[in-house]
Parts: sequence; structure tokens; C-alpha cells
Amino acid sequence: MKHTNYANTNKLINRLGFGAWQLGNTDFWGHMSIEDGVELVNYAIQKGIHFFDTAPGYAAGMSERIIGMATSNQRDQVVINTKLGHTADGETDFSVFSLKEQIYDSMERLQTDYIDSVILHNPSMDILEGKTLHFQELKKLKEEGMIRVYGVSIDTYEELKAVIDNLEIDVVEILFNIFFQEPARLFKKAKEKGISLIAKVPLDSGWLTGKYDEFSEFEGIRSRWDDETINLRASLVRDVKNITGANDITKYAIAFVLSYPEITAVIPGIKTKEQLDDHLSNSTFKLDNKIKKDLIDLYKRRIQKDPLYW
Repeated sequence: MKHTNYANTNKLINRLGFGAWQLGNTDFWGHMSIEDGVELVNYAIQKGIHFFDTAPGYAAGMSERIIGMATSNQRDQVVINTKLGHTADGETDFSVFSLKEQIYDSMERLQTDYIDSVILHNPSMDILEGKTLHFQELKKLKEEGMIRVYGVSIDTYEELKAVIDNLEIDVVEILFNIFFQEPARLFKKAKEKGISLIAKVPLDSGWLTGKYDEFSEFEGIRSRWDDETINLRASLVRDVKNITGANDITKYAIAFVLSYPEITAVIPGIKTKEQLDDHLSNSTFKLDNKIKKDLIDLYKRRIQKDPLYW
């Protein structure tokens, strides 16, 4: 797997990162003990994964705590990205004056005296348009050494355009996969501004592994889909399988994301060592240009005018 510089930190990371929403998160993702989570993070580091994406709201702070336990004695080997705006106790707080306290809280859970990057977790459009003091405050905290770089986690083309037009930030975490392609139109502009792009939800919460169809039953966070959405996604998955000629389409979904050179890293959620090994074994897979074109055409033909919701 190719390594790349992360934002403006002079740190090299594997382009395959580790999405950590599932660590300790029994409400949404099934049981995982603290010990299993620590072991999984350590295993990832041993296998060459450097970038870990977490948030206070993931398992009420437990995701951060697990990462902190696993990395406290090997802090220089990893890049940790966490988020601001949704606290470990379930509150939403985008107050400028609470940012420093939120960072201190995350540092305590992560067992570190600095955080490589912090990003505002789906902030409102006025923040993205630079109409607030959030990024002046984050710049100050960066100068104080609490954080190395900062940015935002967002979902849409419109939000990314607002960021590019109005902000001077280091990193953007963007929703991007075969079913959510619209932001790709702005990737070159983002790179020109020196923004590192982190692709989140690359497997569309599991659909782009190919394991779900219209007969699947969903629990936890995946129970949000209604019957119409399930049937539509199942139909789209069949199209992806026809294009790729494969039933397990995971490697095609990840390779599609990484086929865009502007993407710094992709962060699939990883629950087991087996999942991690599968991603690593497929990490050098290169997407055929015709398959990529056909996947883009599928999006334009079936999704672009009537976008899916996450």
C-alpha cells in the first residue's frame, strides 16, 4: 500500500486507515470488549496501519479510550484524528469557547498531550462559510501545540464547495463512495488548496461489500433504512456486481475511492482482524479503468439526479 503525507504534519501514513466508530460500540455495532478493541488496534499498528479516526461520540468516549490504551506506548507511530462538536455524554456543543475543553477531554481519553488532527463533526453551514470564530480558535490552539492540524467532517458537494471557497484548513473528511460521487468534482480544487481528503463511509455501511440484498435484516445503526431504500440499494449492488463480475465487491469499492489520487486515506470501519487482513491483502488492487468508468456512469445514470441519503 502506498504511503502519503498527512495534511501538513510531515507524517507518512498508509492510505488504508482505520475507522474506529465500532470500537467498544455495543449499541450500534454488536459486542466488542475493551480488551478485544485494544488488541485489534495493536494488531492494526503491527500490520502497518498508521491513521486512526475516532470521536468522543463513538461509544460515549470508549473508542477514544481504547485507542489511547493501545497507542500510549507507541504514540509516535500513529496519527490520531478526532472530532469536536458532539461530546462523549451525548451533547451537541459547537461553542467556540468549548473547543479547548473538548480537546483536553479527548487528550485525557487518548492518553496523549497532543492530537494530530481535530475536525469539526458535521458543523453548520455558517461555520463552513467562515462566518464564525471557530477556525481562529483552532489556529490558536495549533500554535499552542495542542493540535497539529484541523479541519471538518462533512457529507456533500455543497459543503465541500463552501469549505474550499471560504476556509483555510488542513483536512476534510468527506463522505465518498461508489454511491456518493458528487464531491469528486471538487477534489482537484481541494488538493490545490493543500487540503488532505479523508474518505469516510467507503463501503456505504456494508452495502458495498455485496453481502446485503433486499431480504437482509438490519439492526443497530443500519435499521435506519426503509423498505424503499433497501430495495433501491439492493438493485444498485446488483449493478455493481454485474460491472465488476464479483459477488464480494469490497476490494472494488475501496479501490474506487483510492483511484482518486487526491484522496489521502480511506477509513473503512474495522471490527475484526480478519476484516483488517482482507483490506490489507486487497490494498494493492488497482481498479481497471473501464470498471471505474462504468461505476461512474452507473452513478450518473441512476443516482445523481435522485441522490441516496446516508
